[in-house]
Amino acid sequence: MTALKDKLRRQITSTGPISLAAYMNLCLTDPEHGYYTTRDPLGQDGDFTTAPEISQMFGELIGLCLAQTWIDRGAPTPFVLAELGPGRGTLMGDLLRATQNIPGFHDAMTLHLVDTSPALRAIQKNTIPKALQHHSSITELPDGPLFLVANEFFDSLPIRQFQRVEDRWRERVVGLKGDALALGLTDPMSQEHLAHRLLDTRDGDIVEVSASGQNIAKTLGARIASQGGVALIVDYGGWRSLGDTFQAVRGHEVTDPLDAPGAADLTAHVDFEALAEAAKPAAASQMVTQGVFLERLGITARAELLAKGLRDDALRSHIAAHRRLTHPEEMGTLFKVMALYEPGTPCPPGVEPA
Repeated sequence: MTALKDKLRRQITSTGPISLAAYMNLCLTDPEHGYYTTRDPLGQDGDFTTAPEISQMFGELIGLCLAQTWIDRGAPTPFVLAELGPGRGTLMGDLLRATQNIPGFHDAMTLHLVDTSPALRAIQKNTIPKALQHHSSITELPDGPLFLVANEFFDSLPIRQFQRVEDRWRERVVGLKGDALALGLTDPMSQEHLAHRLLDTRDGDIVEVSASGQNIAKTLGARIASQGGVALIVDYGGWRSLGDTFQAVRGHEVTDPLDAPGAADLTAHVDFEALAEAAKPAAASQMVTQGVFLERLGITARAELLAKGLRDDALRSHIAAHRRLTHPEEMGTLFKVMALYEPGTPCPPGVEPA
């Protein structure tokens, strides 16, 4: 039994079942036993691998995309370059390298990373060869035009799950069955914030809601609409939440989310429609698959150029990385991209206006 599991059992025994959001929050961010606060979860020796860790091409193209949006807006000086949940700092490192020869871009930026993990913050400082500032919340970012990327950030934010029963909803909660953690359901009740979902769901359907994600999108949208800039959101999910997508990953394998709290990564698919609605008055682009987005930015041409200097295993690994990022049977379709930007300004490269 993990230490956090014992802590959760005591809490549930004392105060009753807790929401999935409360469970995820404790599992991921508990100061003593939280998954993100105690370890580096990335890479072959960790539990999962993200796109920047697969190939430098991902971060390079994100960087050139953001640099072009900066130029399209008249190259504002100064501006805030930021990343939410930057992991090891690999994406930002590749972004900075790809944009170092764009006139004025680096001179105009101040660099900011939003991350609550002490372990990952230490790694980021070694990975990124440029002065940066760390923040625990997006609200701490300084004023000014904001050019931001959030790759696999929103999927890790806490969700609540609601199961439809006629015209009401039962919330899925975490309780106890004997000594074991177990999922259960509350009594049916009205949920005003889900009234619109009665039009497109049936009895038994599950809808997921991330209040944290919507609040962050609201803050981003208000900031971009008033001060300018662009936010690129890359994550797995779809346009509208439907079904149970709550999962745990440990050692690169899907596992029971209740089995080892604090020792496995917990995620859920991102509802891009909810983020777009929350981000108003900022404009939201159409949602596009990661594969299409990267192809529009020129990943195949970049892959061919990099391949010229590779042989044997290195070449095979490079080809596999390109496929993994773009192919429909791998990350190419599962992952989606959406941009938030100031109304009346050009839509960022790689995506199209809604």
